[in-house]
Amino acid sequence: MSNDTEDTTTYHVVVNGEEQYSIWPAYKPLPAGWREAGKSGLKTECLEHIKTVWTDMRPLSLRRQMDAPGSA
Repeated sequence: MSNDTEDTTTYHVVVNGEEQYSIWPAYKPLPAGWREAGKSGLKTECLEHIKTVWTDMRPLSLRRQMDAPGSA
């Protein structure tokens, strides 16, 4: 895509089992292990949404491990 062509693709915000976020073109089937996270729109809108909701970049398994009693 050239710089003078606006991206009008609709994207879905997607999340995996580790609660990591990404965007995925709406016209493509979701890859295995990912599900829609309830937001669709232009790329910039979806990325802004992710910036707002994904405040802890650690994977879920690491957060659980670090929050477990006895972990230091």
